Amino acid sequence: MSTYEEKLSLLSEMIAFARIDGQIHEREYQFLTIVASQLKVEKSVFESLFVHEAKKVVIKSEHQRILQFYRLALLMHADGILHDNEQVAIREMGVNMGLSPFAMRSVLQEMQKSPTGLIDPDVLLALFRAQHN
Repeated sequence: MSTYEEKLSLLSEMIAFARIDGQIHEREYQFLTIVASQLKVEKSVFESLFVHEAKKVVIKSEHQRILQFYRLALLMHADGILHDNEQVAIREMGVNMGLSPFAMRSVLQEMQKSPTGLIDPDVLLALFRAQHN
């Protein structure tokens, strides 16, 4: 992640996604807090994103777009409830990021098969690479 503005944009996007089902579940909030911490965004700035959305910054790196899609997928599973509107929204967001719909579907299927909801980073990248051929 290259700029602070990109980090704030990613967090804003994740907060908006967490609100799709009408509320932010405590486990979703905890997940967002962990991501903000990993991105080295101060707590006060993170909290302000719930009130004022950050400026949208387009992610140029495909690797970073894949990572953001995976973060959104993890967030979608954080509350233990898969809402239809979350599944539609994550697909739309992925397409808007320029990601392969087939790869996204494969990633979401692998996450559902996994007992923890996690997939190996190499598997994640391989699913997207397979669509390049």
